[in-house]
Amino acid sequence: MLKKIVLNIKKDPEVCFGMNVKSITIQETPDFTNIEYFKVASPVFIKRTIDRKSKHYIYSDAESSELLKKTLQNKMKLAGIDDDSLKIEFDKNFKNISTKLIDYKGIKNKASWCPVILHGKPETKAFAWNVGVGNSTGIGFGALI
Repeated sequence: MLKKIVLNIKKDPEVCFGMNVKSITIQETPDFTNIEYFKVASPVFIKRTIDRKSKHYIYSDAESSELLKKTLQNKMKLAGIDDDSLKIEFDKNFKNISTKLIDYKGIKNKASWCPVILHGKPETKAFAWNVGVGNSTGIGFGALI
């Protein structure tokens, strides 16, 4: 799977904001036993389709935490991971919260630049760190650091 991902990145290195991948480093997953606070390396995008229309949610929307949780739970279920203690939310006390309208291949996506607080099992936090949070993580949204 990793080989396929690397080949696809080489084929299409565009991420967002006009940025392109120049190099790839494989890093071991850290121990997340005592870590709950994650900065973001890319904006977090939350999207739902309601009545055939896309709705984008940002950090200040009341539903954002629940939507982040449901999206992560769906990804975890596909990976065979279960965690009843999962809780995820934006750090609304962060000083430099902002939103960004990101144009990805002609589609404008409203996303949040805001750290997240993730409570759960260490393997849940490791999974989130590896796959990202929110929607469209496969194109670079929601990367955690």
